[in-house]
Amino acid sequence: MADLFDTSAATADSTAPRPLADRLRPKSLGEVIGQDQVLGPEAPLGVMLASQSLSSLIFWGPPGVGKTTIARLLADETDLHFIQISAIFTGVPELRKVFEAAKIRRQNGKGTLLFVDEIHRFNKAQQDGFLPHMEDGTILLVGATTENPSFELNAAVLSRSQVLVLERLSLTDLELMTQRAEQELDRKLPLDGHAREALLEMADGDGRALLNLIEQVAAWKADKPLDTNALTKRLMKRAAKYDKSGDEHYNLISALHKSVRGSDPDAALYWFARMLTGGEDPRFLARRITRMAVEDIGLADPQAQTICLHAWEAYERLGSPEGELALSQAVAYLALAPKSNAGYAAYKAAMAAAKQTGSEPPPKHIMNAPTSLMKEQGYGDGYAYDHDAPDGFSGQNYFPDTMKRGIYYLPVERGYERELKRRVDYFAKLRAKRDG
Repeated sequence: MADLFDTSAATADSTAPRPLADRLRPKSLGEVIGQDQVLGPEAPLGVMLASQSLSSLIFWGPPGVGKTTIARLLADETDLHFIQISAIFTGVPELRKVFEAAKIRRQNGKGTLLFVDEIHRFNKAQQDGFLPHMEDGTILLVGATTENPSFELNAAVLSRSQVLVLERLSLTDLELMTQRAEQELDRKLPLDGHAREALLEMADGDGRALLNLIEQVAAWKADKPLDTNALTKRLMKRAAKYDKSGDEHYNLISALHKSVRGSDPDAALYWFARMLTGGEDPRFLARRITRMAVEDIGLADPQAQTICLHAWEAYERLGSPEGELALSQAVAYLALAPKSNAGYAAYKAAMAAAKQTGSEPPPKHIMNAPTSLMKEQGYGDGYAYDHDAPDGFSGQNYFPDTMKRGIYYLPVERGYERELKRRVDYFAKLRAKRDG
């Protein structure tokens, strides 16, 4: 019985041209470039193979880092039949055929490694369909995803699999790949040293993209090595990897936020620029920058929030690209502003207390008494009008009578909050004196 999606069964024309990426595909795991953190002798896959106990796996990583190649080589190493499908093009009927073929294969004494590319594209019901076949050993599942498995995959699938993180290839890895390509092509690339480095950077950690670029460069007829300017003129640079709805979106906004919090304006501006060049909506950045001012600076510099709002307004008036300059200046200001999350912490503490004591009424002396009945009930009795006190402070209790006084706002000794802390301490002393 022929296997659905079994591309290895097809006989390709040996005279047909093969892309460089296909010609350089590793023949064994030892030839794989990079990913030592999962392939090394003491790494997860190294240990599994040594003990001959391969489990279902989820490969999480960016494009072009070897997910498909490693899965195929794992099948070779463990003598499993390799089947590759893509969640983009595969529906439930096709999956049923794959599972039926795997069952027949298993009855004949051969196991199946099912590699599912873009596994996060399957919905919950489709992912659940893998479970019985994983549990009874019909298939050994190896899924590949560029998205965070914690958010995109069912807990049941994750609990039966080990997630392995594959990393973008380093410049050293890409240089080794380039040398292998030159050996395969039997000639050096027509690039000088700086242009060669620029080519590696253009690949952006993606090995497949690098080999495609090398194939283009190798086809050029050049009398002498080309410099960086000549390279960039002849070769369009790949767009930076950025998905406004995916992991990269959240990774970069996290990097921007933490750079601001860490008082590093250069790093903050870099991540801000990375998001803009990736196509991020400047309005999203304006909103998140304003949030940073509220959350991480607060009253240590009350002007920070105003500057963010003004920058946001300037963007709305100027549009792109001039408006982004106003936002970038707000980013630099926030990074250099004194930091305090005292206001943020106070808000969260007050919210927690409110949820615990949500039905407690205010003390009667601070409630209005617009009716005679309410006056008879003691509403407003004993209220001390603060402006009548010599120092404008009565020191009365404003918390519910049955609730212990809470302390939520703890200003820091930075920026304007130094002054606010002095005031908090002043009123605390007056309150303690009058309570005593």
